This record gives sequence, C-alpha cells and structure tokens, in this order.
Amino acid sequence: MKWIVLAIVVVIVPYTFITLRYRKPGPAYQPYEDMKNRANTVRLLSAGFQRVALVASRPAAPSHAVFNATFSAAPGGLPSVLRATLVEPPLLPASISSVAAAPTVDAGKTYSIQFTCMLPDNKQQLAGAVLYIRPKEIFITPEFEKLTGDLLSRTRESVVHVTVPAGLLKSGSYRITLLGAQASRAWTVQVH
Repeated sequence: MKWIVLAIVVVIVPYTFITLRYRKPGPAYQPYEDMKNRANTVRLLSAGFQRVALVASRPAAPSHAVFNATFSAAPGGLPSVLRATLVEPPLLPASISSVAAAPTVDAGKTYSIQFTCMLPDNKQQLAGAVLYIRPKEIFITPEFEKLTGDLLSRTRESVVHVTVPAGLLKSGSYRITLLGAQASRAWTVQVH
C-alpha cells in the first residue's frame, strides 16, 4: 500500500506544480463552441447579415417616455432567412406584448428600445440580445437562458431595455422586427 501512496504523491505533486505554473490564462478551449461560432459567422456573412451583440437590461422602473412609432404584429419564430442561416436557433421569449421606440433617430446617436415579453415558463432569465442587420432590415432576438436547479424567475412577464450602439445604423429607412417564438412586433425607423 505504501508504494501506491508513494506513486500517487510522486505523480500528483509535479503535475500540480506544472499545471499551476504553465497553465494558459483565460477560458479553456471549447472546440464545439468555437466551430459553431465560426460556422455562424460564415453563414451570416454569406447571407448578407452583420451580427451585433446588444446590451440588454431589465430596468427596475420601466421608462414612461413617449415614443410614437407605429407597431404591427408580425409572425412568431425566426424568419426563414435566419432559420436557414443560424447553426443553432436562439431561445426566444414566447411573445412580445408591447414595444416603446422612437420612429426616427440620428445616425450618430444610440437608439433605445424597451419592450415587454412573456416567457414560456419561470425557468428562464434574460441573457442578452442580438441584432442581425442587413440593408434596410433588422431582426432583434432577445435571448434567454434556462435556469438550473430549483431556481425560478419571479414572473413570466419581463420588461427589457436594449440600446443599439451609435453609428451602427446608416441613413435610410429600416424595418425592425423584434422576434418572439409565437408573436413578434415590427415597426419602421427613419435614420437621419
């Protein structure tokens, strides 16, 4: 038995020293994630899309600013062009119930969008949002991630605020679609 203990000590001590001394800082290499991201990038570029990650937050007090853009109902789910392009579809909210956004924006300013969405269950939370842009067309996918264990969100209804970075939108008219799994919302914004 003493030889087994000695062998373990002789192997573990140098291994631990080498690992701690020469380990690469940062996250470990994840081949599946890297390949999926690379494939998504190539497919989006070939379809004419630019992908932009947006900062999404859940405001403590919803904004009551007056935005008078005209919103219309849009079919739920990913549009066929995105469904065919993305390797793995994002987890979308069940529906988008209300949206507040301005009908016009200056090209050099940020563009704020606030919306209320319904989650399919209490086992999800806000993870972010992604904007897919191509000439005259924008799709925004609020993304939610599943909660692990016994954690539950407080309510299925979630108020979300996203901001499109300044300078991203060039002058012209864009049709924006905020995507939900069962019901989406769409509107037009004029960029000056």
